[in-house]
Amino acid sequence: MRNEIGAARGVFTVTDETSKEHSEFPGPPSDAQAGAGRIPNSALRHTPVLLREVLEWLAPKPNMTIVDCTMGGGGHSAAIVPRLMPDGRLIAMDCDEQALEAAKARLVEFAPKVAYVHRNFRDLPTVLAQLGCARIGGLLADLGMSSLQLDDPQRGFSFSREGPLDMRLDLRQPMTATSLIRQSSQRQLVDLFRDYGEERWAERIARRIVETRKRQPLDTTLQLARLVEEAVPRGASRRIHPATRIFQALRIAVNDELGALRELLSVLPDILAPGGRAAILTFHSLEDRLVKQAFRQGAQAGRLRVLTKKPVRPSAEEAAANPRSRSAKLRAAERP
Repeated sequence: MRNEIGAARGVFTVTDETSKEHSEFPGPPSDAQAGAGRIPNSALRHTPVLLREVLEWLAPKPNMTIVDCTMGGGGHSAAIVPRLMPDGRLIAMDCDEQALEAAKARLVEFAPKVAYVHRNFRDLPTVLAQLGCARIGGLLADLGMSSLQLDDPQRGFSFSREGPLDMRLDLRQPMTATSLIRQSSQRQLVDLFRDYGEERWAERIARRIVETRKRQPLDTTLQLARLVEEAVPRGASRRIHPATRIFQALRIAVNDELGALRELLSVLPDILAPGGRAAILTFHSLEDRLVKQAFRQGAQAGRLRVLTKKPVRPSAEEAAANPRSRSAKLRAAERP
């Protein structure tokens, strides 16, 4: 297969201004780099979910061009890139700059074969045009949160660690969870928690938030987690932490995650080469529903062929070894 990235060589970052810069990691990260906070240890020990299954359904081959839409810590891509040799290319996208830096450190030995792109995957058609790439042989989207993000309290994704209520995947965007909570009416919060969190106690939680913010700022993770715990009735089921769905809903809204996913799914048949495959990992029902519907509609239109009749789930062994994988579902489709 012809190299679809054309004349692009080396590792570079495509930003909104399409500027380029070479990788800052000429060799493996030193102990100082790994421990200085710039490349957290959690990123270096990132465990990719359903790795064997992703490789099976994505089926990377020599000389193929593959896009990793959500590079994260680079775990999946570290296994994909060697399978693209000698003349294949990986386009590594992430809207989280810290994740890209961690991935550069992990994949330094493959530097000439990787193009790093600091953009949201909703911009993929524009990115491919900038890289001179008409069609791709494969696409991976791992929609789960990475350990790099969850384990950093300053990012505000975890309800078990004290930090600012930020929740931005892309730190260049202005809206944070704090500003969303501050600007939303009680009715808007109820709708948000129901639509994006499927939260049974949305009314009670939204009312408590509005009452609290009249008295004091609501701007830290543990502050919100405690408020939610107090708002949910004591007799309610506690199979998961009461704040789980609220944090999910806020994160989805802050980052417009479902809107971005819809845009990506809508262009899949156009950007995949014939025989090209898409493998998408979801971690909650809202994402999985969108992927399932898009694949089914693509199949009905004759533009996609669904490869996984049912979602692929982690084995009991993987779920036990990596609890964060338990809710993962993998679906795959191919362009005829």
